[in-house]
Amino acid sequence: MTAADVIITITSSNQPLLMADHVTPGTYVVAMGADTIGKQEIDPKLFSNAAVFTDEVAQSVTIGEAQYAVAAGFVDTDAIVPIGRVINGDHAGRTNERQITIFDGTGVGLQDLALASVAMRRLMRERRQELPSRQNRTLKRAGKLAI
Repeated sequence: MTAADVIITITSSNQPLLMADHVTPGTYVVAMGADTIGKQEIDPKLFSNAAVFTDEVAQSVTIGEAQYAVAAGFVDTDAIVPIGRVINGDHAGRTNERQITIFDGTGVGLQDLALASVAMRRLMRERRQELPSRQNRTLKRAGKLAI
């Protein structure tokens, strides 16, 4: 794995599969499998040499991959950055090409719904269709609008 630029883990493991010595400078690690207490995919030591981002900090440190790194003292909760800060331009994200970055994706239902909404709107726009509004759906049910 040391030759990889991107490593994505998405397992149901309860012990680390990706060790710190598997990752070289500049690697982007996406950890998606740890979503409950007891699941673990990444060696907690990896967090000590990485910039850490997540969808939800509270979830990351309680049910996500960071739960083990925080407990072992390899990363402080305050050092874990919500990915929204990067997206909004409030945080630089990766600061140099040799920096190891970790995204601890724990799954936030509201974000999933927002992403699905954007994807659906784009699909409908590409097909040059409009999404039915609540009013249009009501009219359609009443038989007064054909969509």
